[in-house]
Amino acid sequence: MMGIGFPELMIILVIIMIIFGAGKLPEIGSAFGRSIKNFKTSMKEAEEASADTAQVEGGAEGQAPADELQQENLSDEEKERLAREKAQADGEAKDKAMKDQAESFTASLPRKGSYDFAQDQADQAEKKAKA
Repeated sequence: MMGIGFPELMIILVIIMIIFGAGKLPEIGSAFGRSIKNFKTSMKEAEEASADTAQVEGGAEGQAPADELQQENLSDEEKERLAREKAQADGEAKDKAMKDQAESFTASLPRKGSYDFAQDQADQAEKKAKA
């Protein structure tokens, strides 16, 4: 099997330095580190959210201790499925809220054909006469 050793890593580093330049390497490294950190925190938040969802569902039925035990017995795939379902439900709730907000904004706009240019000019002239 082919392994990546020190000489191969040095060749890769030289190629990266040629492509990006030595000045950009710290920026690339920090961006890569931040992306890994964000990924880890999002995975941790998803696991906590799925645990919170399971506790809320179990608390509503009065089975919180049994649900916690069941949560521990779930496989990683089942935990991921629960996290996806919660994320989907949250997304649908946000979509509905945004749709309601858009509909209320649209309802507040004047209807097509309701703008009267002559009336607007008369109103502006009246305002100027008062001033």
